[in-house]
Amino acid sequence: MSTSLDTEPSRTAVPPATGGMALMLLAQLMFVLDTTIINVALPRIGAGLGFAPATLSWVVNGYALAFGGLLLLGGRLGDVLGRRRAFVLGVGLFTAASLAGGLAPTPGWLIAARAVQGAGAALAAPAVLALLTVSAPDEAARRRSLALFSAVGVGGGTLGLVLGGLLTEYGSWRWTMFVNVPIGLVVLALITRLVAAIPGTPGRFDVLGAVTATGAATSTVWALIQAPDHGWTSPAVLGGLLLGLILLTALIVTERRAAHPLLRPALVRDRRRVTGLIVTTLVFGAQMSIFFLVVQYLQRELAFSALAAGLAFLPMTGGIFAMSRITPLLVGRFGQKPLLIIGCSGLTASYAWLSGIGDTGGYPTAVLAPLLLNGIAAGLTFMPAASLILGDVAAADAGAASGLMQTSQQLGGAIGLAVIVSVYAAGAVPQDFLPGARAAFLAAGGLTVLALIAVAALPARRSSASAA
Repeated sequence: MSTSLDTEPSRTAVPPATGGMALMLLAQLMFVLDTTIINVALPRIGAGLGFAPATLSWVVNGYALAFGGLLLLGGRLGDVLGRRRAFVLGVGLFTAASLAGGLAPTPGWLIAARAVQGAGAALAAPAVLALLTVSAPDEAARRRSLALFSAVGVGGGTLGLVLGGLLTEYGSWRWTMFVNVPIGLVVLALITRLVAAIPGTPGRFDVLGAVTATGAATSTVWALIQAPDHGWTSPAVLGGLLLGLILLTALIVTERRAAHPLLRPALVRDRRRVTGLIVTTLVFGAQMSIFFLVVQYLQRELAFSALAAGLAFLPMTGGIFAMSRITPLLVGRFGQKPLLIIGCSGLTASYAWLSGIGDTGGYPTAVLAPLLLNGIAAGLTFMPAASLILGDVAAADAGAASGLMQTSQQLGGAIGLAVIVSVYAAGAVPQDFLPGARAAFLAAGGLTVLALIAVAALPARRSSASAA
């Protein structure tokens, strides 16, 4: 077997539908876990390394900023360099940064390691989705791959809370970083045996497009991260949003003229793809209310431990993974639009239900039941939305389209968290968590109502006409 990452014959590799798919999904789960696994450990990290209160949040934000800001660049690099090569480089960078973060002696060291983790994830994650969809032998296999990828993307965050609680309660916060190292090494050891190489697309790399796309995404995410603490009208937030808009405009202009664009304009001209991006952005934003508010409710109002709070999310995770087995068949039978309508409606109902916390009893009725509904509805939503985004994408643009989809997820999460925290703060009453939380859950429901409106305007079309 050749030592080149992207030149060995594909006949020696197992199709991603078997061992290779499991390996890539394991890597994707690792990337998603790291968006939440460290959250429950923040108090111990702050005490152990002597963080100032104002900088502790950057343990989370540093990862989110690098991950969200570099996804478009990572997706296009996969198209140019070869998806498996980009995947290996990204996993290697992520694994090394995880080891460095676990050994961090100072706050600055840990924040830098988290940012490098995010950069590695941004390079590898679009390649995961591109490899899964491009290498699938038929449309049914593509639908199954998308369903599993979506389940990992949505359910992985809740599993991160459970794992983070376990590692923090029975070990050390450092293990929230170290746990990635053996996983990353296993992935790196097996990837060339289990996943066939797909050569990159010949052509020059669009440097100007890379700079403007990365700058637009990074400045926008940065501004949204600042909004809850500094206010939407602060110079930092308005300046970051304005810079993001200017760079986005420059990206649009340059990509129309570039011979080898980072993001082909045709990718964002398709109405169905744009609808899928809108739905993904809004629904991911709404889901942030679950992580931000429910964890606080369980710990502050119901006196759950960090571990118990993480375990309380398992019904939601179970609903997501259960639906991942069914949704591909439903999409093949009914198409994306009916499932998106049902899914967005179910999500809206779950947020309306959660807005009654404190009045509807304890965990079984106030949290467990709406979380289960939320998980089932999310499982009906994300895979059809992903198939709209990746439908009819040429193999040469699969990485860019994957990066675009995951950028919408990260940007949606940043927007949603900023909106939900702002609404929570506006409705907050001193020493009373519930008023602000109820208003924030209703705001999350408003986001999914907007997603429902976008879906309702979508022309009906069977999924077979737009294979993922």
